[in-house]
Formats: sequence, structure tokens, C-alpha cells
Amino acid sequence: MPTGTRDRILDSALAAFGMRGYDATSLDDLAADLGITKQAILYHYSSKEALLKATIELAVNELGSALSGAANPQARGFERIEDLVRATVSLAARRPEVLGLVRLVSRQGGVASGKLASAMSVMLGEAVRFVEVEMDAGRFRRLEPRMLLLAVYSAVVGVATEPEVMRALGLEPDLRSLVRARRETIEFLRAALIAD
Repeated sequence: MPTGTRDRILDSALAAFGMRGYDATSLDDLAADLGITKQAILYHYSSKEALLKATIELAVNELGSALSGAANPQARGFERIEDLVRATVSLAARRPEVLGLVRLVSRQGGVASGKLASAMSVMLGEAVRFVEVEMDAGRFRRLEPRMLLLAVYSAVVGVATEPEVMRALGLEPDLRSLVRARRETIEFLRAALIAD
């Protein structure tokens, strides 16, 4: 847990924006949650928008760290995809607000969405190159790489961040269901990606 006021504000904002939503979170709410004044937040972050920008950077860094830590550079084919799915779902279990913020910002569009896309562009570019290499080697089905990555992202992030959909399907969004959903997602992706 961050200890400095600036880091505490950032971590609390990430949790609030990622779980409640940006529009549903006021600086007054954040200040009350932290036991500080709104002016203290504005001392460290000049506006709510500046705070959102910092939370996007934090979320992308945490996601990038989780994925790069899981990505074995020697792994080929589906083994690498499986490692990345496991890392993403593990991050969702540990810090649901990270993927919650990524999902929220990417859905709402606008300036924040552009900042998110820019921050994730290197990571996504590497993913496209990996998929192209795997397709060229015949390990993955030949598909349009960017659309394939969009489908993989949607499947994994959807499973990891949609507790209400899980409830509607009769699954309690707990650790056991998340592990089961991760396993099923991996098998779904294996069937979809691996070339015959």
C-alpha cells in the first residue's frame, strides 16, 4: 500500500474510478475516503482530469508489469497466451480496479480513452507481432491479428471484470468461479487459436 499522500491519493482514485466509475466519483468523495481535504488532493493533482491521467498511467504500468512478468520470451504458441491469460486473471483477482479502469476508460471514449490507447500502444504492438509470427509458423490459425487480439482481450477482460454477468448466469463472482472461468477461457482460446 502506498505510504505518501500523493501515492495514497493515486491508489484511492484508481480504486474509486475503476470500481465506481469516473463520473460517479467526486474529489470530495475521495477526500472523505482518505481523511484529507479536497484541497490536499488538488495540491498534488491540479484537477480531477489530471488525477485520471495519473491513474491511467498507473493502471497501464500495473497491467504491463503483470503481463511482462508472465511473458516467457522463450514460450511459443499457445503457452504464451495461456501465461498471459493467467496473469491477467490473477491481476483481476488481486487488483480488480486496474482492469476495471482500463475497461471503463476504453468504453467511454474521449481524451482519456486516447491516453489509454497511447499508453498501451507499445504493448499492443508487441502482441500483434507475436501473433503474426505464430500465424506465419503455423501454430495459430490465420486470422486478422488485430481483430484476433481484440477478441482475446474482450474474452479475458470480460471474464475477469463482469461480476454482474456472472451472477446473471448463476455463478457467484468469487475466487472459485474466477479460477473456473479462467480455465474455461483458456480452453476456449486454445480451440479458437490453435491451427489444425
